[in-house]
Amino acid sequence: MANLLWLQGGACSGNTMSFLNAEEPSACDLVTDFGINVLWHPSLGLELGENLQKMLKALTAGTLALDIFVFEGTVVNAPNGTGEWNRFAGRPMRDWVRDLCKVANFVVAVGDCATWGGIPATAPNPSESEGLQFLKRGHGGFLGKDFKSKAGLPVINIPGCPAHPDWITQIVVAVATGRGGDLTLDEFQRPKTFFTSFTQTGCTRNMHFAYKVSATEFGQRKGCLFYDLGCRGPMTHSPCNRILWNRQSSKTRAGMPCMGCTEPEFPFFDLAPGTVFKTQTVMGVPKDMPSGVDKTGYIKLTAAAKAASPRWAEEDIFVV
Repeated sequence: MANLLWLQGGACSGNTMSFLNAEEPSACDLVTDFGINVLWHPSLGLELGENLQKMLKALTAGTLALDIFVFEGTVVNAPNGTGEWNRFAGRPMRDWVRDLCKVANFVVAVGDCATWGGIPATAPNPSESEGLQFLKRGHGGFLGKDFKSKAGLPVINIPGCPAHPDWITQIVVAVATGRGGDLTLDEFQRPKTFFTSFTQTGCTRNMHFAYKVSATEFGQRKGCLFYDLGCRGPMTHSPCNRILWNRQSSKTRAGMPCMGCTEPEFPFFDLAPGTVFKTQTVMGVPKDMPSGVDKTGYIKLTAAAKAASPRWAEEDIFVV
């Protein structure tokens, strides 16, 4: 049986809510089918006060094994590097995090805040927030770039705002059943099994992307969301259109642009006015290109695509 501890730093609890809605496997399956012992979770734990402190001290002392340490939310360092703005069980949360990471066999960061700082770390970052091993694209974060858990792996990053519930539970199961060593991670320590393809992979609007037919309003069933509404699907590594949300949809399928929330820069452009839900362009050319496409190639491609666009590409073909 693998012992799992889940703590939360500077966060909105979005990843907890996502986790509790997991289906394959569910949060209950982790316990009943895979033998995971959830020592404590902010929404599920029974221990309070001194009892919780005793458990945490037993973990840091090594008298109680910690197989999987899951952290949600940012590491809050304010004010002035003390972490006193985020206290938990009698001391700054950052101190618990550092001590628990030293004894954990595996450390899993869930959600953007824990992976690379997310929205709390947006400038001017008054809470002095950072992710466990990254601050945006900067490798290091709270634990430092050389950190390795007792199993020899760096922090396993499962980004998202929130992360898809099944990404969380499937990685936890892999680690708990002895397959953690089989995980291959990308440059940002995301599991490649989920974060090699793009959000655009499987998008029902790919034909509109190919013919440069643009959606101009939220919820439209025709048109690509990239050209005008700021969709970052072509540049974002995630399986959101392969592993659907609630087993039936995704943001782009619902007519809302991908915000790129699994990438370290999220939120992009530091949420400056006029940058959200609007494609940033220079002389009609997007500032951020789809991965592997240069500006010259983009201009040639879109000009040819627009000229070759068939009439049906402008029609709502998703008629029920």
